[in-house]
Amino acid sequence: MENRPPVTDDSRRAFAEAAREDRPDLALLCLLLATEADPGLDGHGMDEAQIELDRLAGLLPFRPGGPAGWARATADLLGERHGFHGTPGDYRRLESSLLHEVLRRRRGLPILLSVVWMEVARRAGAPVYGVALPGHFVVGFGDPRGTDGPVLVDPFDGGRPLSSADTELLVLGATGRPLTPSMLTPADPLDIVLRILNNIRAWASSRPERSDVQLWAVELSLLLPAHPARLRFERAQLLVDRGDFAHGAAEMEEYARVVSQVDPNAAEIIRDQARAARSRLN
Repeated sequence: MENRPPVTDDSRRAFAEAAREDRPDLALLCLLLATEADPGLDGHGMDEAQIELDRLAGLLPFRPGGPAGWARATADLLGERHGFHGTPGDYRRLESSLLHEVLRRRRGLPILLSVVWMEVARRAGAPVYGVALPGHFVVGFGDPRGTDGPVLVDPFDGGRPLSSADTELLVLGATGRPLTPSMLTPADPLDIVLRILNNIRAWASSRPERSDVQLWAVELSLLLPAHPARLRFERAQLLVDRGDFAHGAAEMEEYARVVSQVDPNAAEIIRDQARAARSRLN
């Protein structure tokens, strides 16, 4: 995908408004996010993606029988019949983080494939939610607080059911630490969107020529009601790196003002960076 001018303020405004709904629409937020990367994704394209999710949901059987039945039916539909899955190579593609491209290619990162699983199953009436395991996003079916526990599946592996031991290994491999109950709580839609944007930032940060992507991912993150404060400093650094020294320096100074209340030494270091950025205007 090529460098291009920023999308219109209308798209950003729609994203911010959708993020502040009482019940945020995860699919809509993912599609609005994708408009930043794909200049061809307009309202019609977003409608087509929503229609595809509806179509897939309509192919699921009616009440297939409890959490395990829902998990099997969804894996059979999406993993087996339609070939949704992931491969290591998908981590190297920006398209793997864009919902409309994942629907088209049937490939993506674990979290985007999980969004497909959740949106399709939810529309069909399934008790489904996302599980933000460290390093690997999966999907749960059933009541997360139920006595028997939910049924977890891995959309990246075509919807493979995960035993307790499988889940322990996923977490251990990603973090070196054991699984804790807090890791299995349902993921909030806005936390899912922030994690998708974090993935995009990580993808772009290793590609200096794609600082445009890192910048819009940071700016969308800042539009979410809750976000790490340090993203403001990351945006300032990106502006300086991209040659916008005045705005970058101004944002560094504003961030330093906030930081000074808790860490005066760090604030002074940031002010030094702001002064260095302003010196490049001469």
